[in-house]
Amino acid sequence: MMRKGNSIVQKNNMIKDHPGKALFFFAVPMILGNLFQQFYTTVDSVIVGRFVGEDALAAVGASYALTTVFIMIAIGGGIGTSVITSQYLGAKNYGRMKTSVYTALMSFLILSVILGTVGLVGNKAILTALNTPSNIMQDAMLYLEIYFIGLPFLFMYNILSATFNALGNSKTPLYLLIFSSLLNIVMDLILVCVFKMGVAGVAIATVFAQGLAAVVSFLILLRQLRTYESSRKRGEQLFDFSLLGNMLKVALPSMLQQSIVSVGMLLVQSVVNGFGSAVLAGYTAGTRIESICIVPMIATGNAVSTFTAQNLGAGKPERVKQGYVAGMKIVAAFAIFICILLTVFHEPIIDIFMERGNDAVAFETGNRYLSFIAFFFVFIGLKAITDGVLRGAGDVLVFTMANLINLTIRVTFAFGMAGVIGVQAVWIAVPIGWATNYLISFIRYLSGKWAHKRLIEETTK
Repeated sequence: MMRKGNSIVQKNNMIKDHPGKALFFFAVPMILGNLFQQFYTTVDSVIVGRFVGEDALAAVGASYALTTVFIMIAIGGGIGTSVITSQYLGAKNYGRMKTSVYTALMSFLILSVILGTVGLVGNKAILTALNTPSNIMQDAMLYLEIYFIGLPFLFMYNILSATFNALGNSKTPLYLLIFSSLLNIVMDLILVCVFKMGVAGVAIATVFAQGLAAVVSFLILLRQLRTYESSRKRGEQLFDFSLLGNMLKVALPSMLQQSIVSVGMLLVQSVVNGFGSAVLAGYTAGTRIESICIVPMIATGNAVSTFTAQNLGAGKPERVKQGYVAGMKIVAAFAIFICILLTVFHEPIIDIFMERGNDAVAFETGNRYLSFIAFFFVFIGLKAITDGVLRGAGDVLVFTMANLINLTIRVTFAFGMAGVIGVQAVWIAVPIGWATNYLISFIRYLSGKWAHKRLIEETTK
């Protein structure tokens, strides 16, 4: 059993508390933490745009689409593997729960080293293939070189955060994100404004801040795992290949699902790049704000995933349905608030990134992006919680296909219509993809087949 007096207070909430209350209070720290993470990436752009220039902002924007793909692979992998961790936690099989944590950490550390090496070697070829403007190529390459050197730390930081959430502890990642965010901002100001390091300073600040947070996260996790006692000592191992195989069944589709937006951004980046660095700078500002706006949607979806996994592990599928309804209400409320906020304040928000008179094309691009996308965040919210149920149950095939269709729509529409209606084709495709994704996943949810899947049965026979 678990020792009394420890700090793990969320464990029973997901299984016993009112579903709406459990989801909300579990999701809030995740939302706040992710907002801090998005906040300091946004501050990166503001500092670069204000103190270095439009081309530097465009260079960071060109790099961001690629780096986000790698981080979303980490986030998706962490969420996917944590499904099994959450199901073991719900079933109170703490020995196998620890094994799932150790197996995930070791596997993704190896993967991060491989991906970092690939990115470091191939960054120029990728940027060239994406039609990156020549005037920002060197800065974009420099940013990516520093970023990929530190990728293992950035990767593990996100895997560790997902592991804490799987254990029902969403507060620790929040505290660590606040710490790393504030450290990143301070280092940005010092390296960019004082030492005039430009794009390199932003990259170094990000790697150092998240790298330090990753080390601290790991030490805290080891301490938390020791608070769980298990009568099944034979089930606890440092690594289990059979368990890894079961984890990958959920992790691989989850990596695809979490990275799908980023992959879409990367593929349509070449469309935006073709309109020049000024349009790219405005698009970068707009997507930074979009990234902040989707945080509560994605975080609520991830909370629903953990909620689903723990309750199915405990044999309570009816609570999952109640949690799904509660999740719908939460994302709908967020969508209404975001729509009102962006509709009223989209121009002042874009003003933060650049001076309207000096960067007229960039300002207009960012302004048009935000004023359009403001009305459609409800679709990604509904998509996120529906995918969360399917992912938490381990029912991954349909939502994987739904996300692939989402990507296909976005890329096809952007490439096919950009020459007809201009760069706005890129953002018109976004809500079409979100809505289609949601409808496909929702049909699968209504079938109820997800309720009959329990991945941990395969590992406890």
